[in-house]
Amino acid sequence: MERELLEAFEAARKAADAVGEAAAAAGAGEGESPEAARCVDALRRLRGARVTTAALVSTQIGRRIRYLTKHPHSSIKTTASDLLGHWKKVVIEEDKKNGALQNGKSSSTVVKVEKVEPMKVEKASPRATVNNNNMDTRVVNHKGGKVEKFSNAELRTQSIKVEKVQKVVHKVSSVEKPSPVQGGPPRLTSVVKCGDASRDRIRAILGDAFSRVSEETRKDDREEVRNIIEEVQACDPFRIAVMVECPLFQKLGNFNGPNKQRYRSLMFNLKDDHNTDFRRRVLLGQVQPERIADLTPTEMASDTRKLENKKIEEKALFECERGGAPKATTDQFKCGRCGQRKTTYYQLQTRSADEPMTTFVTCVNCNNHWKFC
Repeated sequence: MERELLEAFEAARKAADAVGEAAAAAGAGEGESPEAARCVDALRRLRGARVTTAALVSTQIGRRIRYLTKHPHSSIKTTASDLLGHWKKVVIEEDKKNGALQNGKSSSTVVKVEKVEPMKVEKASPRATVNNNNMDTRVVNHKGGKVEKFSNAELRTQSIKVEKVQKVVHKVSSVEKPSPVQGGPPRLTSVVKCGDASRDRIRAILGDAFSRVSEETRKDDREEVRNIIEEVQACDPFRIAVMVECPLFQKLGNFNGPNKQRYRSLMFNLKDDHNTDFRRRVLLGQVQPERIADLTPTEMASDTRKLENKKIEEKALFECERGGAPKATTDQFKCGRCGQRKTTYYQLQTRSADEPMTTFVTCVNCNNHWKFC
């Protein structure tokens, strides 16, 4: 069984790696290919195989196949996720059966731990009788570390220390949970080139920008950012660079085309030394590659810049009324719409200096506006 599982896994892994490398080199989206079909077929064979918890633990196949749940090809990703869910159900059901057997006093792993507690017995009463037929009394001399035996008469007159043994039984589950181990394709040492000079240049710029994220995250002043250093280090910057460049080329076309300014804006924000938050979000997948071409400058801004922009907007909203003309409240004007006399007004010199000022009136009740000279 274990050999069949490993052979099917190797077939699925090789086919999945071939699909990823072909898609990265061609710069195209996902599509049907013989490699993808072979990978899905191998995963389905694993899905139909009857496995046990012991086989999964010995082969560690569950941990090794986990990276396929993040594969860019949707069919491979869906089939791998379904396979891992099926194996989890198998382990849970087998664990429940083992628990039922343990309750029925079957062969389960039981560890007995003896806990020793010293108990001091002071001078036994002369009337007390000791039956030595079925009892062995151990007397320990703690100063010399020796074990000595005393007669009944000596036990009545001496102060002794008797070891009281308390048995504590701990039940240990017979199923060991496998420790999580990261698995996946090997990390790239450089970006995969497609043969187009302008596209290869964009990929090199993206790879250089994403390679700096790990060191920037380690040196960040914010503790919540430093806590995700392991997640950042698990990402492959050169592979992410290829995955980002392909959707950009599909939406914006060539770098020297009509969207050249858009390319420049994106590259500037991804390389900016003061915008580490944006490239970290792209590297971690918090910003999907398909959306990067449509991001606005506000969305690409760093967390610090977004906070500053928010404060500026709140301040402008608070002080927006200061820029208007001063208003006064009066009841000398009657609204022609609702007939109320609760109005505010202000005056401006809209004509020449020798002409009277123009009065602007607003009804407080119905917000009707009118003016007169």
